[in-house]
Amino acid sequence: MKVNILNIIIILSCLLASCNNENQTESKDKSNLQFQNKGHELVYAMVQKVGDYSNLSSKRDVVYTYTYQTPDNQTDISTEKYLFDGELSYGKYEQHERTLSQLEGIIEQGYDGNEYWLKHNGEIIADNELLKRVAFNRPTNFYWFTMMQKLLDPGLNYELLGEETIEGNNYDIVKVTFKSEGDKPTDIYQLYINKKTLLVDQFLFTVADFGKLEIPNLMKLEYEEIEGLLIPTKRQYKQSTWNADITDKPWINVTWSDIKFNTGITKEDFKKENKN
Repeated sequence: MKVNILNIIIILSCLLASCNNENQTESKDKSNLQFQNKGHELVYAMVQKVGDYSNLSSKRDVVYTYTYQTPDNQTDISTEKYLFDGELSYGKYEQHERTLSQLEGIIEQGYDGNEYWLKHNGEIIADNELLKRVAFNRPTNFYWFTMMQKLLDPGLNYELLGEETIEGNNYDIVKVTFKSEGDKPTDIYQLYINKKTLLVDQFLFTVADFGKLEIPNLMKLEYEEIEGLLIPTKRQYKQSTWNADITDKPWINVTWSDIKFNTGITKEDFKKENKN
């Protein structure tokens, strides 16, 4: 069988051109990543390790059990439901010794993309003061679940503060702040990114909505792999200092369990008229 040398040359040229185009595309993609600084780059690498927001949102929705326990044994247990598109949020509290404890029985909180709402034993509550708590809880719970991914949101500032060794682990310390609207204070996060695993083992944070800006809390995390994502399902936190000093004060414990993605919930499940 005769081999057409010209055809071989043409095929090889096409293959080389294809490889060059792929390399150029890859280089172009990398060059489009505009990092503010080294701190920003470290946060980006961390998010790629746990799974970025596109990976998370591809799951469409999540349902899980949220358990919050204070040192004096006050406990909240809720079934949380989130729809990632629109950041819709719902929580059904079977136990709520911390959250709206003055209401006996089951309470439900929701955000349907337009309004926050509250139900007590199936009845809609229109109390403005109680709804303020809902307006804090719903986006806060959603944010904590998606925090690692949302640390790459637009409008954030990053600062590499240095390095530190804690309990034999080496960390890069990155401060993350939010652009303020006017003079309104914003939260501060100080991340301790493990140099070996690239994960945030612990972080300091403030809660601007409660005016707690001078004294941070220290949050420690344990991760669980669920459907290709690393999720910090076990958390404990307490007051600290900006040096992350550990005190003898007891921890507040938070766990996320029975996490299920892509459950088929829809926007209708987040409306207050709907029976969840």
